Amino acid sequence: MRVKRSSHGAVLAGTFALIGALWGGFLGVRQVAGIGSALDRFEFVTLDLRFAIVGAQPAPRGVTIAAIDEETIREAGGYPLPRSVLARIIHGLAIHNPQAVALDMLFIDPDRSEADSELAKALQSTKSVVAAVGLFGPDESLADHGAAFQSGQMSFAPAPSSIIWPIAGIQNSAHVGLVNIATDHAGVPRYVPMIYRDGNSVVPSFVLAASAAALNTEAVLGETSLKLAARTAQLDLGHHLPVRYYGPHGSIRQFSALRALRGDLDPNEVRGQVVVLGATAVGLGDTFATPFDRVMPGVEVLATAISNLLAGDGLVRTRFIRVTDAIAASVLPAVTILLMATRRPLVGFGLAALVLFLWSALTLVMFVEGYWLSMAIPLAALLPAAASYGLVRLVVDRFAIGRLTRESAALMKFQSPDMVKHILKNPGFLEKPVHQNVAVVFLDLTGFTEVAESLGPHWARDLLAGFHALIEHDVVAHRGFIVSFMGDGAMIIFGVPEPGSDDASRALLAITQLRESVGAWLRALPPVARERLSARIAGHYGPAVVSRLGPAHHQHITATGDTVNVTSRLLEIAKQERSGLVVSDDLYALAGSSDALCDPKNAGLMREVRIRGRKEPLRVRICH
Repeated sequence: MRVKRSSHGAVLAGTFALIGALWGGFLGVRQVAGIGSALDRFEFVTLDLRFAIVGAQPAPRGVTIAAIDEETIREAGGYPLPRSVLARIIHGLAIHNPQAVALDMLFIDPDRSEADSELAKALQSTKSVVAAVGLFGPDESLADHGAAFQSGQMSFAPAPSSIIWPIAGIQNSAHVGLVNIATDHAGVPRYVPMIYRDGNSVVPSFVLAASAAALNTEAVLGETSLKLAARTAQLDLGHHLPVRYYGPHGSIRQFSALRALRGDLDPNEVRGQVVVLGATAVGLGDTFATPFDRVMPGVEVLATAISNLLAGDGLVRTRFIRVTDAIAASVLPAVTILLMATRRPLVGFGLAALVLFLWSALTLVMFVEGYWLSMAIPLAALLPAAASYGLVRLVVDRFAIGRLTRESAALMKFQSPDMVKHILKNPGFLEKPVHQNVAVVFLDLTGFTEVAESLGPHWARDLLAGFHALIEHDVVAHRGFIVSFMGDGAMIIFGVPEPGSDDASRALLAITQLRESVGAWLRALPPVARERLSARIAGHYGPAVVSRLGPAHHQHITATGDTVNVTSRLLEIAKQERSGLVVSDDLYALAGSSDALCDPKNAGLMREVRIRGRKEPLRVRICH
């Protein structure tokens, strides 16, 4: 059994496809492991672009903000608000039965005992949550996903070096959660941790504590999920919740806390809602950038995350999604390169661009559905591999084109240029014989043997070279095909590579031109050749078999059949008649030419002649 060896192009494409797959696999493994890199910056840019394309979406009802705005601060006499004022605000909220009240504030120092006691009682009047804060050292990161994934999900959970808790009276009156928010390089919070590690224990985040209090339940952590009552949220590494922003500042419903302080709230604004109490006054500096807005109060970021968790509409980026990213990073470069390897480069590059477009479109469609597929990782795998393959293929193709050009130029020295071009476009030309009508012309020199003996081999060779060049010029000018030069003669066909309705007329025109050109050439020769040489031409038209002849490794194109044999015998008639030209009536009549074929003083003889080896006579025109 013989195995067909791969072409250089297939080997090149296969090699780069494998390299692309391995490079994508390397990036994919890092993606699954949660190892951060500079690609995260590009990924976040594409994520913001997806937010911009999809546009702002209405936030679901369930979370509202009691905004400590400029008016509230003026009414309270400054910031931070006195705890007695906060107690009055909480009482103003509690009477309208909120699901929970979450205070985005720190109570780490005691105030007057009466004020602290009043605030504690207010917190006890409703389900409430207050904030603690974790402190991280210079080598610790709130959003470090670089731990070894073999250690499990818990290794990705942030672990502060210490935690600053609320004062005892406040801590004992409410649920507590860590309020830390981590951002990317552009200052945008992308994730909110659900838990923090504190030694051997786990501390909930402010967002998780508020959500659990609202549902009056305890959170149940799975390997990659979080269950709150009947709600299950899919989480990223380390139980991080990717934040899905609804829009710019103000997308989460809010009202001024001053209204709760004055007691003029609409109960529908609070009833059944998780009320997040926090500062929205821009001058306080607690703001973050988001995909929609460069300045969003931190309380609104927390409220957005709480809404994501309770409504179940946060972004989904689980281990399964990361594995999908890894598979795409490995498969897309290989598929793209194999598509680029098609025989038509423009088609291949178009298909590669289509693959890139489809993946980008898929990430957008999945984002609309709430799934965060990576664009950066597959693109980082695809683009270098595809660009490298494209560059190498360009160099290889240019080299191949140069080699083919040189080969074609060399081949054209041994074959008709038109025939070479036709064969290059149609490699299967005449693999099977073709039966068709052709015009056949034979031409030879008489007396050449005697002249060659007199001139010697070098001069004889130069003489033939000039003769052949003259023939080629006139034949090619009339789109004829020189089958072969037979020493001092030539066999010519009209109708190859493709037959035409004007084959006969072009053959007759070529014969006329050849008579004139050869006559002028003979008259210009030295006397030793001019006085001994003469030319004979014969032409005929009829059916023949055009095919390739010769062994598989060395073939030539020719025509065979009665028409060819008769044309060759017409040269004998020309010799017998001492004529320079004999053309069959079949060729002359079909050409439909009114031009004088012979000298005007000698219109030629129209007669029937016997052809050696042929029963039927042939009507010919003989010119002297």
